Amino acid sequence: MLHAAPLPGPVPTLTAVLFGLSGCLVDFGARTRHQDAGGETIHTTPGALDILNALRSQGIPCAWLDELAADTCTHLAQSLPEGIVAAPNQHPWPTPHACWAALMALNVERLDGCVLVSGEPRLLQSGLNAGLWTIGLASCGSLCGLAPSQWQALSQQEREQKRGKATLQLFNLGVHSVIDHLGDLPTCLADISLRRLKGEKP
Repeated sequence: MLHAAPLPGPVPTLTAVLFGLSGCLVDFGARTRHQDAGGETIHTTPGALDILNALRSQGIPCAWLDELAADTCTHLAQSLPEGIVAAPNQHPWPTPHACWAALMALNVERLDGCVLVSGEPRLLQSGLNAGLWTIGLASCGSLCGLAPSQWQALSQQEREQKRGKATLQLFNLGVHSVIDHLGDLPTCLADISLRRLKGEKP
């Protein structure tokens, strides 16, 4: 089990962090998008619980988004801890409205310091359209699309090839950073905070 390191400081405090649900916080490989997972046990992805707890300890509000059916989202989200706001999609991606609605649900008053993390290109495009910092997930999102057992069954070279292809697609989309999975997120959030400190805007 990978564990996320605590977020370093002092750097500009993040305003809010939005997460994709499937292929980000849960459902490694975003398999639910392509099949009925109603009876399957859903697990959080590597580092998800650690980063959610770290953000909560710092008072940084979090919400998840998805465009799957409401009952499917409820099933997927059952393994998440309390305190993360559910913001099921009411607006089609990649329009920015879904991200703005999620921030409104968190009572966030400004876009400055708001971050979206997802492995779904269309949601990341929504985040870009909404003016958020965006972080793409290469291995656990829909671009690789493999269940954990399938991912582990690949050779190291095969994993690197799939990860590299997904990373290139995400950067071509225009995201600000790309990481493998949520276990790498603390360092990435710290980097975004430093970029903000230097005056960089998303």
